[in-house]
Amino acid sequence: QVQLVESGGGLVQAGGSLRVSCAASGRTFTNYNMGWFRQAPGKEREFVAAISRSDGSTYYADSVKGRFTISRDNAKNTVYLQMNSLKPEDTAVYYCAADRGNLMGSNSRRYDYWGQGTQVTVSS
Repeated sequence: QVQLVESGGGLVQAGGSLRVSCAASGRTFTNYNMGWFRQAPGKEREFVAAISRSDGSTYYADSVKGRFTISRDNAKNTVYLQMNSLKPEDTAVYYCAADRGNLMGSNSRRYDYWGQGTQVTVSS
């Protein structure tokens, strides 16, 4: 089992920045690819970003590419999502997830463990 706890959400104005964090515990953090997803009211959960367990390579949804940066600190068992140039449409609950697979991906079904989510609200 892996326990994931997100933090750092909040209210920010459009154009602003926010960093959300996800602390992992329970199993070896470096065994997992990590991802961020989000879900807005009335919408399905969608992929945001992922980072590989092996070489730290990253992958982003087109909607956040160039604005968001995913990173991980293996010494702290933590994955981050730095969000810049935020837009009202980025408003959602943000979830981190852990995947035991060999390759990172954007399909939520490949992820084995999920956090409880943190709310990010971007005002216009």
